[in-house]
Amino acid sequence: MSDATRVSVCMAAYNGSKYVRHQLISILEELTDDDEVVVVDDASTDDTVAVVESIADPRIRLFAQPTNSGYVRTFETALLRATGDVLLLADQDDEWVPGRRAVLVEAALSAGFAASNLVFLGSGAPLRSPWTGRPWRLRSQASRHVVRNQLRIFAGDAPYFGCAMAIRRDVLPLVAPFPAFLIESHDLWIATVANLGRRLRHVDEVTVRRRLHDANASSERPRGLAPALRSRVMLVRAQFEGGRPRSGRRPGHARATTRAAD
Repeated sequence: MSDATRVSVCMAAYNGSKYVRHQLISILEELTDDDEVVVVDDASTDDTVAVVESIADPRIRLFAQPTNSGYVRTFETALLRATGDVLLLADQDDEWVPGRRAVLVEAALSAGFAASNLVFLGSGAPLRSPWTGRPWRLRSQASRHVVRNQLRIFAGDAPYFGCAMAIRRDVLPLVAPFPAFLIESHDLWIATVANLGRRLRHVDEVTVRRRLHDANASSERPRGLAPALRSRVMLVRAQFEGGRPRSGRRPGHARATTRAAD
């Protein structure tokens, strides 16, 4: 990995004032002076924007959306506003593991897309498969198992999470702008496009500690059958959409009000 590689961290924020400072500090400690953190606030009703502004780090670029558009479109906006060579997705309430930048940048530069493992913050326990109950991990040697990986995505047994993903800038047009039908599971959309295009590299290392709390949509087990099936219907459509450059809104088109200096 070259130090000349610029990284953009892309974060969607919404009513995250309780934990966003901790997450941003863990991110900023990993970045170089030339990197950036693109935070798009989705019309929070708490003081998330004020908390982010209070950090006063010039690497943070904060955009406050005037109306709520949902987490999928907010992540899309963050990705399209990013200017780095490699884009790392981040949730507002997790904690980065030291060394995350290095391993994900190296993997994304070599393959195009990268996905790593994660554990729960506090306990350090791995996520567990919804079907077997065994630790839910990505294996680097399975990166090229396209059919098997895709079947696992459709079965709801593939641990691809946006907060543990990285995208090389030149392949971003394959996934963004997101298709209009995508209203959830942007991470599985990215994984589907990357996997079918043979551009996905699994990273064995854990790069993020995932926080569970009352205000997020996560639980200690993956989500239920009905939401999983609904997302798989969208992924069937994604299989026909994926792998072609996306048309539509370009990265320079404004969707939000800038609240911090670029």
